[in-house]
Amino acid sequence: MPDTSTVTHDSVNQRFEVRTAAGPGELTYREHGPALEILHTEVPEEAEGQGHAAALAVAALEYARSAGKQVIPSCAFVAGYIRRHPEYADLVSR
Repeated sequence: MPDTSTVTHDSVNQRFEVRTAAGPGELTYREHGPALEILHTEVPEEAEGQGHAAALAVAALEYARSAGKQVIPSCAFVAGYIRRHPEYADLVSR
């Protein structure tokens, strides 16, 4: 599991943030009642492949789980992450 210890949650602006050596990365979302729509995940190009985007995805998915929310994975990265990690498939809104 990716290290989420460096991820912070900015609930006011509905995003998760991570600091990397190359600059900040973020995952944005919108809450729609019982669902959390994950919109976009981005990390600096120089930080790609180092697990930062995965850490953002896990932080958001675990937040959804703890809040009892379903997930709408509009972000292609998160949709792919869920496909590769079926332990999160139960969160996907049907």
